[in-house]
Amino acid sequence: MAKDIWVISDTHFFHENILKFTDSEGELIRGALFDSIEEMNEVMAERWNSVVKPGDYVYHLGDVFMGNKDEFKKYWKRLNGSKRLIVGNHDDIKWIAQNELFTKISMWRQFTEFGLLLSHVPLDPSGLINYRYKSEDPTDNPKMLNVHGHIHQNPSPTADHRCVCVEHINYTPIHIEELRIK
Repeated sequence: MAKDIWVISDTHFFHENILKFTDSEGELIRGALFDSIEEMNEVMAERWNSVVKPGDYVYHLGDVFMGNKDEFKKYWKRLNGSKRLIVGNHDDIKWIAQNELFTKISMWRQFTEFGLLLSHVPLDPSGLINYRYKSEDPTDNPKMLNVHGHIHQNPSPTADHRCVCVEHINYTPIHIEELRIK
């Protein structure tokens, strides 16, 4: 059975205050959609499991959760897939590693075969060159697409970036094929 690869970022499971976050116009972001943190968690879990099969890989681009660690640990086990973490600024890496919540933990992940560079924060465009690309012309090194999180509902900084924060992807992991550079 083929394993699919999924990507998601900034779930902020159990983060009570995220329901109070507003956009630049003062409008609630997640609080406009969810009445409670429990509802938000459940909707994201249902949407996750609706697309991710147990053997699939899920790259979470950071800021997984904030809140009760024991509750989160029980909850996390409900989600399908072999989970891999690209560390975010709110992730307690030591605790996450000690509790074996992810099969791999890294700062970034390059998928040269898809033309993608996964990170938590948007990277400077100067770092998006695919140096493994083979060409007779040494100046012919196509850019990679930086798939990132961190900025929530805000737009990505350039056309060389793609935000996969849950606010951009309907709170559902996105398949890597939908992100790849063709």
